[in-house]
Amino acid sequence: MGTSARPADGAVTLAELREFASFPSATQRYIRRSLDIGLHRRDAMKLWSRDMVEEASIRAQARIYGRIEEIKARVPDDSGLDQVEPFMAPLVTISAFDLGQDRLASFSAYRFLYERLLGAGARPWLPGAFCAAASLPHLHPEKRRTLLQSISEAAATAAGWSNREPTFYPEWVEKVDLSKAN
Repeated sequence: MGTSARPADGAVTLAELREFASFPSATQRYIRRSLDIGLHRRDAMKLWSRDMVEEASIRAQARIYGRIEEIKARVPDDSGLDQVEPFMAPLVTISAFDLGQDRLASFSAYRFLYERLLGAGARPWLPGAFCAAASLPHLHPEKRRTLLQSISEAAATAAGWSNREPTFYPEWVEKVDLSKAN
């Protein structure tokens, strides 16, 4: 936050930080990893892979996330149905991948990640993409139930959405050896 930030920006950032802190540690890790891959922030393979299984998952995620720029460019300006298919089809595919990784266990975690990957303009479309991806048969029926029950009625039926961009983008934090700090 710079000197030009308004006082409300600090409150928004704090609310976003609290929301992120409410997620389980595995979800937090997955969100940070996903942002590194999707926003090309740093070498995700070097930073996040702990074993061969995770390396394969990161490679697959990077391949799937290769469409993020295309999706961002196609965020519909309004609810015109002619703009929906080229945007929603790849968004549901990427969303299905992320939900299938078993790290985003709720709509709020999904929304938190995708608002940062795609920007505030995608907000109105996230409930539909989430519900579509959470309904796909590649997920276990109990997982589908849990995911679909995690979206509140208010989120699913909102009359409007904020166009304010997210302010908090969680990143990797190096461990500090506290024994050497004194």
